[in-house]
Amino acid sequence: MSQATALAPAPAPAARPRGGGSEFAPLLRLVKGQGLLDHRPGWYARDVALTLLGFAAVAAGLLLAGPVWWTVLLAVPLALLSARAAFIAHDAGHSQVTADRRTGRAVQLVHANLLLGMSREWWNDKHNRHHAHPNHLDKDPDVAADVLVFAEHQTAGRTGLRGFLTRHQALLFFPLTTLEGLALKLYGVRALLAKDGPYRTRGERRTEGALLLLHFAGYAALLLTALTPVQALVFALVHQMLFGVHLGLAFAPNHKGMERPDEHEDGDSWGHLRRQVLTSRNIRGGALTDWFLGGLNYQVEHHLFPSMPRPHLRLAQPAVRAHCRALGIPYTETGFVDSYRQALGHLHEVGATLREERAGRPE
Repeated sequence: MSQATALAPAPAPAARPRGGGSEFAPLLRLVKGQGLLDHRPGWYARDVALTLLGFAAVAAGLLLAGPVWWTVLLAVPLALLSARAAFIAHDAGHSQVTADRRTGRAVQLVHANLLLGMSREWWNDKHNRHHAHPNHLDKDPDVAADVLVFAEHQTAGRTGLRGFLTRHQALLFFPLTTLEGLALKLYGVRALLAKDGPYRTRGERRTEGALLLLHFAGYAALLLTALTPVQALVFALVHQMLFGVHLGLAFAPNHKGMERPDEHEDGDSWGHLRRQVLTSRNIRGGALTDWFLGGLNYQVEHHLFPSMPRPHLRLAQPAVRAHCRALGIPYTETGFVDSYRQALGHLHEVGATLREERAGRPE
């Protein structure tokens, strides 16, 4: 048993730093002392093995069953497995899986590019900018105005289809997530072809391009070998739509409706602790919630310690909660359903101005 799995149930509250010292440093020392930043290669090896076996089992099921319509049901476990692969790729990108950078890169390339058709380097570039400036409208790409908007001033000038989406973005949020799996592929391919993409070397671009091509070719070959063209199209649509919804369920409640540093005069001067805690929302739950959301339900802990292995996040939570309480920093945690109510409520509120303009009267 590792040191991290044998923790005392509740750490002592952190003392308020004196003399302008870092609010985060005492917590970091405590977490390091408990071994929670130590890697868990065995845990991840098991997770990777089970995920790869699951993919192989679905592929075998498709080939053995042949072109019968009930095999479309296999798109459900494949969507769940795709989400598992996404969580592993996410963790590998944060160096949670291993301290060896080459091994971590290989793990992420297999799970992101090969299994999902999603560019590793594009995702890392975007996601690292999000972690550096969470919920900052000018710096976080995840809250930039796009299909959805996250602040009232982002609604200005949105007419036509964009205006319709903004007016009804809370209602349309989960239907729109059905496109997320396809969008991740599209953005990655677009970045790969762009001259100013995030790829640092020509070799990286070639490697990622080859794996993306292998993914698309292998995915099409498997479905068209096992199914008729119509069945293959239906299977792919069901798979990608369910995968997108799963990702939406995992990512939607993490930051939407939480504090935005750009709304505060001193927001850009917030230290690491406040910047990550005030912008993040946790979701309560047990082992099933941890599994289904890939550990992202511990969003506060993940943002404070991005390289912390996933199984340690729940172990770090008591220390983080106590430290925030000692400093008087709000620590937000809510239930599974209520987290979506809060996130969607925020999206609904943002679209109110356009709805009022459309209706010609205040709501």
